Amino acid sequence: MFCTPLRLSTFTDNFAAALQERLHWSRALDADIDARVAQILADVRQRGDAAVLEYTARFDALHVDSMAGLVLGAEDFAQAFHLLPEAQRNALQFAAHRVRTYHEAQRTACGGDWSYHDEEGTLLGQKVTPLDRVGVYVPGGKAAYPSSVLMNAIPAHVAGVAEIVMMVPTPGGERNPLVLAAAHVAGVTKAFTVGGAQAVAALAFGTASIPKVDKITGPGNAYVASAKRQVFGIVGIDMIAGPSEILVLADGSTPPDWVAMDLFSQAEHDELAQSILLCPDVGYIDLVASAIDRMLPDMPRRDIIAKSLTDRGVLIHTRSMEEACAISNTIAPEHLEVSSRDPHRWEPLLRHAGAIFLGAYTSESLGDYCAGPNHVLPTSTTARFSSPLGVYDFQKRSSLIEVSAQGARTLGHVAYILAQGEGLEAHARSAQMRCHALE
Repeated sequence: MFCTPLRLSTFTDNFAAALQERLHWSRALDADIDARVAQILADVRQRGDAAVLEYTARFDALHVDSMAGLVLGAEDFAQAFHLLPEAQRNALQFAAHRVRTYHEAQRTACGGDWSYHDEEGTLLGQKVTPLDRVGVYVPGGKAAYPSSVLMNAIPAHVAGVAEIVMMVPTPGGERNPLVLAAAHVAGVTKAFTVGGAQAVAALAFGTASIPKVDKITGPGNAYVASAKRQVFGIVGIDMIAGPSEILVLADGSTPPDWVAMDLFSQAEHDELAQSILLCPDVGYIDLVASAIDRMLPDMPRRDIIAKSLTDRGVLIHTRSMEEACAISNTIAPEHLEVSSRDPHRWEPLLRHAGAIFLGAYTSESLGDYCAGPNHVLPTSTTARFSSPLGVYDFQKRSSLIEVSAQGARTLGHVAYILAQGEGLEAHARSAQMRCHALE
């Protein structure tokens, strides 16, 4: 089996246009999906548990008499954890420890409460508080992702969220033990075996059995993505993610088989995933292309990988590593590997990426599972203005203001002038009344 990633060179006149064409993918969701999702959202909002039970039976072939049959709690999570093979238990705990340690450091670095007094005794500051309740969506059934449980629930737990509600579909009643065990080590409060748009609707609006949350995070299919987009504003969401991406900046010093496999690691997600190589050594690009052809037949998901690399993959010959870094900033990839002898030479030039993996030994796949930083990352050039999921996504900030009597005179005079300039007389008089508090 062969696949043919597009070959581009910055030496050609049409490079920029050709690259943009390759990067493009349609963001528009199927209008029919949007319409069906809107109906589901409205139905769950109106009928609550009854609608959730009907959709769960229809879409997941899970028939229960009441919502009690869809609830999972701490005992279920603990039982699943203890029944796992020892190697899986240890791996989950190891990964969870690293993810928790990283996010605890992130919480410290991102700042907490602070305040100061100005020269007139007015107190100004910030108060940081966690969200009360969040919902974590986790794809279920055979395509289950315990790593997503860790990456979504642990930062919420570290942030101090009191209640973490997990939604995980179980088609035909099949529960994935690794997902439930991950909920045990990640601090999930409770779970419901509900999926799709109906799960998002229940979290956003609340039902008699499912509590309304403040924010919904986690990956899902087109129906889940559409639902998250439509309920945004009623609740917060993490992001609307596009196809997975990897960009490898290579100087030719890494074994080409390693780089080829790293490109596979994203291509195997789905046919729309994108894998890109940027390198100033055309001979090395040839070696990577040969490694792709040689190793592809042995990959279990070779058909998906071949489709992804043929339709969206690209191997780019650049003039230099400096130029490669500039192109990478334009692409703003989800995952960026700097596969170089001296990655720290190039890291200062890289401004836009969801996560940056430095050095030949740092495969993106380690970040997906156990390195520590979050694997929920911005895609489709949104790393230009977005960040990975983190503790800060589960906190909010309130401003603190306590004006002294002397401060009221100074600030009141300024506010009076500005409010009158805006034609807001009540604002002006409210400020002016404090101006004479000391007289």
